Amino acid sequence: MPHTGVPSAQAAAAAPSPAVAPALTSAGRLPDLEIKDAQLIFDSVWQSLETECGRENLRFPKEIILLGGAPGAGKGTNTGFIIKTRGLTCPPLIISALLDTPEAKRLKDAGNMVGDREVVGLLFRELLRPEYRDGVIIDGFPRTKVQVECIKMLVARMQQLRREFFSGPLGIHFRQPTIHIMVLFVDEKTSIARQLKRGREIRAHNAEVRRTGVGELLEERATDLDEALAQRRYRVFKEQTWDALQSLKEVFHYHFVNAQGPLNEVERNIVQELQYQSTLELDPRTHDLLRHIPLASEIVLHARQELVKRLDSYALEHTELFSRVVAFVEKKMMPIVLRHAISGVAVINTEEPVLDDPIALAMLIDVFSERGYHAVIDIHRIEVPERVDLTTGAIKCRIKKVYRVQIRFQGSEIRRGHD
Repeated sequence: MPHTGVPSAQAAAAAPSPAVAPALTSAGRLPDLEIKDAQLIFDSVWQSLETECGRENLRFPKEIILLGGAPGAGKGTNTGFIIKTRGLTCPPLIISALLDTPEAKRLKDAGNMVGDREVVGLLFRELLRPEYRDGVIIDGFPRTKVQVECIKMLVARMQQLRREFFSGPLGIHFRQPTIHIMVLFVDEKTSIARQLKRGREIRAHNAEVRRTGVGELLEERATDLDEALAQRRYRVFKEQTWDALQSLKEVFHYHFVNAQGPLNEVERNIVQELQYQSTLELDPRTHDLLRHIPLASEIVLHARQELVKRLDSYALEHTELFSRVVAFVEKKMMPIVLRHAISGVAVINTEEPVLDDPIALAMLIDVFSERGYHAVIDIHRIEVPERVDLTTGAIKCRIKKVYRVQIRFQGSEIRRGHD
């Protein structure tokens, strides 16, 4: 089960500091060297964001899914399905693509290394885009211990902003953050086999494109073409990315998805892992308001036992009325239902007097439920003129009750042969 804890600001800031920490420049930026202190990196990035955007505009996604996976585990294949399952509306944020943006290229062209500070800065700034406001999948982050600490600090700061703006007009923009760690996992043998299969398919595709001039060339990764390199890539994942994601297991909602099997099986595993849980995702105050309304799953759990109990009580405590209801269903209603066996829907209007008793209506619904049907009853009250007062012109009406009963069940499909 995913852990429901969230990091406190104090815990998030508890990354170890070096013995001598470099000072910030007058512009609030770190000097041009690779720093490995998470707190310094985070503070520098955060200060830049506040200066550029304003504290009230630091509106990060409500839901962040940190997606990691072994090489060949099917991240690209399954990302679209995860997006659909969570009801997200934006494409995934892929770190490798983010490092190909003009801003990242300028860093590299200037001779600077795209290290943890640059990755964190680029990512946090990207997360402020409006299209990610409700939720986003981040593919390829975190990959280092520094990045792990920075994501903890980000969530702590998001919660701090939420407390700060909660009671004001901007409160809706600072919602309870939900962070998921999702790892798609395959073993080493499967990973290597899938990488090499992908390499063969891409090489064959590119050869056809070159021969015909039709289509676009795909990137040929060296690791997809050499077994030793494919094995090394898998082991780097286990030693670096795997450890980084595992270190967040006790902090955020963690989902381990077995991606060994066929696609439909992997999708079932993903759905099971990402089932909506209001206790984890709603603001605690919102959940407190809703918690007295029972979950549908809880009602259904004991529905059969409760139905049996009610039917037995009808037979024992209301024997005569129950017998009349059963006889009415059997002799008057079922012949009509049978005529609609193909469509699976029968609508019956009746003025049967036995149904004037409210208990009889409950009996009718339960009888159909026990037999595997779904019954819904609407009561229509119709005014029927009886007489007219010739002196005043007033019309006296009586009320006629018409019970409209809709019976639904699994219909039959007729197969027709072709001439």
